[in-house]
Amino acid sequence: MSSFKYLVTIAIVLSGLTSLTAQAEQKLLPAQSDIVFVSKQMGVPVEGRFKAFDAQISFDPAKPAAAKINFSVDMTSATLGSKETDAELVKPDWFHTAKYAKAVFQSSAVKTTGAGKYEVSGKLNIKGYSQDITVPVNLTQTGGLTTAVGAFALKRLPFKIGDNEWSDTSMVADEVQVKFKFVLTGVAKL
Repeated sequence: MSSFKYLVTIAIVLSGLTSLTAQAEQKLLPAQSDIVFVSKQMGVPVEGRFKAFDAQISFDPAKPAAAKINFSVDMTSATLGSKETDAELVKPDWFHTAKYAKAVFQSSAVKTTGAGKYEVSGKLNIKGYSQDITVPVNLTQTGGLTTAVGAFALKRLPFKIGDNEWSDTSMVADEVQVKFKFVLTGVAKL
């Protein structure tokens, strides 16, 4: 085989491998996605949201064990809908965004639990504290978009969120419900 034909063959093979890899990569569409957190203050539900987040996702439903999911949340984007309350969230007793601007989740395992249903396990790091969590996720596909929806509870005190005078759980409950909807492109057929 001439060296030219050999180079063309390698180029074709590499091109094919690149397109196969690209099919497994997903792109998060933040404008269509949402992260909401609900806590209770003196027994009354208070809803907030994060307005800025990003993800690097490589997921093939036929091979969930090979998935890689890295997710980051800009903690300065947290809002409870009030300027005064939002100004408190960035302080050291809450998210301490001057020192810890991002919360990060990195998957360690993904398993199928049913048709379009998965459990994603990994480490969640907030304010320099890490915890292993498992998150149930439901996937649906419409056209070229896949929507991942899920919810989980987390305890805020191990992450030192609402520290010092705010650690009194009669004022602010320890448990926080986190709900999300992520709209993704480029997902393999479910």
